[in-house]
Amino acid sequence: MPSINLLPWREERRKARQQTFNLRLLLAAIVGIVVLLLIWLGLSASISNQEARNAYLKEQIAQMDKQIAEIKDLQQTKARLLARMQIIEQLQQSRPIEVHLFDQLVKTLPPGVYLTQINQKGNQVEIQGVAESSARVSTYMRNIDASAWMGDPNLQVVQKDPKVDFGVRAQQFNVTAKIVDKAATAKNTQTGGGQS
Repeated sequence: MPSINLLPWREERRKARQQTFNLRLLLAAIVGIVVLLLIWLGLSASISNQEARNAYLKEQIAQMDKQIAEIKDLQQTKARLLARMQIIEQLQQSRPIEVHLFDQLVKTLPPGVYLTQINQKGNQVEIQGVAESSARVSTYMRNIDASAWMGDPNLQVVQKDPKVDFGVRAQQFNVTAKIVDKAATAKNTQTGGGQS
């Protein structure tokens, strides 16, 4: 029987398999490196994108903070303006009352009574004056009580005033009264009574 040497063929086959294996291993390493590189690039792009979003959000937050500060300033300005408007409205409302008050002071003053000083605190009026007699002070108080814009007269002081030359019966007086709009009060009472 003839002997055949198969070793070189096996050796060549082994070398070819080793080369194929090495080539596949190299190809797998290259593919792995490419995949890792693509993953790294994708992550870098995601990180850059997220950082850009974060920067945009920080910018928007800064703008919102500025707008919030402006809104707070506007609210404070609005509150100050509303307070001023309220004061102006109160002055506008009280202006006709002052006119009516001075008008009533003149209309309620009987002959022989002279006013020396008038002070107003809120809706309270303090009237000081001199009268020829205490009967004239009584008349003045009745006139105040009958007035459309004053009421609740209260006599504080009546005394002789030697400085005034009205005669022996000259009286110095001090009266307080409340400022009221009796017509508006009566109208509100009728409106309130009609609703119940």
